[in-house]
Amino acid sequence: MKFIDEARITVQSGKGGAGCVSLRREKYIPKGGPDGGDGGRGGDVIFQATNKKRTLYHLQFQRLYKAKNGSGGQGNNRAGKGGEDLIIELPPGTLVIDADTGDLIKDLVEPDEVFVVAKGGRGGLGNARFKSSTNRTPRFAQPGEPGQTLNLRLELKLLADVGVVGLPNAGKSTLVSALSSARPKIADYPFTTLTPNLGVVRTSRREPFIIADIPGLIEGAHTGTGLGIQFLRHVERTRVLLHLVDAAAIDADHPLRDLDAVNRELHQYSPKLSEKPQLVVLNKMDVTWAEDAASLFKEAFGKGNLLTISAATGEGLDRLTETLCNLLDQMDEAQSEE
Repeated sequence: MKFIDEARITVQSGKGGAGCVSLRREKYIPKGGPDGGDGGRGGDVIFQATNKKRTLYHLQFQRLYKAKNGSGGQGNNRAGKGGEDLIIELPPGTLVIDADTGDLIKDLVEPDEVFVVAKGGRGGLGNARFKSSTNRTPRFAQPGEPGQTLNLRLELKLLADVGVVGLPNAGKSTLVSALSSARPKIADYPFTTLTPNLGVVRTSRREPFIIADIPGLIEGAHTGTGLGIQFLRHVERTRVLLHLVDAAAIDADHPLRDLDAVNRELHQYSPKLSEKPQLVVLNKMDVTWAEDAASLFKEAFGKGNLLTISAATGEGLDRLTETLCNLLDQMDEAQSEE
């Protein structure tokens, strides 16, 4: 399925039904009085977060979403039927933004979260409601209130525990497929991955966690170069960054060049990304000259979270999974203490 992480739609809640003007007329009952019923309320437009949706692709073929109008009231004090609500399913992690003002309306984070984005109009009161000692036969009723119309921009930011970042061809997709059951497209040319891929990593020591392959970043990504900022937004949702570096492409004169380039783009997009826990991993250690290159990298890197793996052969993946579990557990403990 094509990956879509932004959509523009217009939602319109239902109009309330009009109240009824009716006077009771029955045989042998003179001066029966008013008996006009109330109009039904208009339907709401409701957003519901669900794991059944992973993208916003289903919203690309329709721009206007309308809930049903309420029915008008009837005689004999019969109220009109309420309009049916319109429920629109969205993937968790969707931001609901007012397209006209740019204001954030709602951030749908939790699965099964429900939010009424446009409330239906109230139904009008029938003339029976206006009967009084001074006005025994009111011949007027209220019209139904109009519904709400909103122009919305929906943005999806993937929810993941671990976000894999790095330059194109660092082996991110291979790593995600090796750690999980995800099967992203893999090839030996840059920008193989054009859409983020999510995988579930199952371990014996903790609950499964979600890992996301963020498409390759290059110099100037925060300004739109390459795949641009369209996927940088997904990094904001991750708890831990796994920074994958191609050991076979390490520059002997500037070993940290690739690492610094990606970190610089992350910081320029949002300084908060620099504060996220980051695990640096050297990949492709199965290549002949990778050991020498890795030594240069380790010397320049100094102390810090640094692992070496080969996603293609499986070397070091058990240790990587264990390290990621420890990081996530530490974050869970810190969060529970706060």
